Amino acid sequence: MMSERVFISHSEQDTRNFGVEFAKSLHAGMTILLFGDLGTGKTVFVRGVCEVLGISGVRSPSFTLINEYKSPSGLYIIHSDLYRLDNEGVYALGLEEYVDERDCVLFVEWPERWENPPANSTKIFFTALNENEREIRIVSLKQEADA
Repeated sequence: MMSERVFISHSEQDTRNFGVEFAKSLHAGMTILLFGDLGTGKTVFVRGVCEVLGISGVRSPSFTLINEYKSPSGLYIIHSDLYRLDNEGVYALGLEEYVDERDCVLFVEWPERWENPPANSTKIFFTALNENEREIRIVSLKQEADA
């Protein structure tokens, strides 16, 4: 079963606040795929998520490829950017090692470059509507309870 939620952000602060709200639904082992052009708010969103978790200093992983942050509660936020990589480079990065880890949440920018992301990933699409406004659409698969 799939669920979809759409939010219109009118500013960078709105996008950050949406990340704060989204953080309430996080749980360890999640993979979140962030789709959208450069400058549409993907890293700002992750900053909002991290803010709630007590993590500061979140920066874009465009050049480092992976940033790891540890919250005071022990949850790791893994934030990756695949923009500069081809399929071979993505494979070498080893993102699979983070998938389903009990103590981390994986955020991936430019997941189109990842050949086989986890099927149960939450997908978030960022679309610029104009200079300040963004449509943020979250698509997630809901696991049905076993009968």
